[in-house]
Amino acid sequence: MIVKQELVNKIKDYFDLNIYETKVWLALLGKGVASAGEIAEVSGVPRSRTYDVLEGLEKRGFAIIKLGKPVKYLGVKPHIILEKMKNNVHKDAEERIDSLSKIKDTNEYEKLEELYKEGIAPVKREDLHASIKGKSNITNHIKETLENAKDEVIICTNVEDFTYKLKIFQQTIDRLKKANIKVKVALSGNEEHIKQVSARVGLKIKKIDVDAKFFIIDKKEVLFYLTKSPGDEETAIWLNSDFFSTAFANLFDVAMK
Repeated sequence: MIVKQELVNKIKDYFDLNIYETKVWLALLGKGVASAGEIAEVSGVPRSRTYDVLEGLEKRGFAIIKLGKPVKYLGVKPHIILEKMKNNVHKDAEERIDSLSKIKDTNEYEKLEELYKEGIAPVKREDLHASIKGKSNITNHIKETLENAKDEVIICTNVEDFTYKLKIFQQTIDRLKKANIKVKVALSGNEEHIKQVSARVGLKIKKIDVDAKFFIIDKKEVLFYLTKSPGDEETAIWLNSDFFSTAFANLFDVAMK
């Protein structure tokens, strides 16, 4: 059985195997049932290593041992392996999320908060501003500011971007509405899509023809995007300024009338 090196490399990466494991597994799948000697001959893996590799694959669920003598191995169906790996990823992610959630209850986390507060305290609030790069970093910052809103939130973006952010912000927006915090939304893009999103979130959304992306929180903070295309590395500027934020929010209100 001749297997192209390109396939071996891709399968290796897809299933988190090393070269020998990949070659042995592919050979086993091709043979169906085979002994270690037969697998060594077909795969090109040294016979002295084939036994260890098969044992490792068997422990990880890529192969099973056929009852009887001589000892032979069966390759496990790729679909079963894939589903098992997906389940493992979900389990690992849940465990990691649970572990991260517990950090807030530790003394070490309290120390981190104290350090942050002590470091920020001497700085004038209007001097706080930053450039934020990366889609996830910007999204996390927006979510944090939205969750801390007290009076009013202004959102201006395109309908595709807003639909994407709803996956993360839906609960936050619901909380803002329940707390009677004003949520003003203006979106550019397909009008029918905007109507669907408006019904979904239960908000009156204004359709605009301006291609801009910014968020204003309580007329105190502004975050606006510097990049236009989703394909670019997203960059945004965050300003913590009552004067600028109020002026920006007032301009928005005038434009929306």
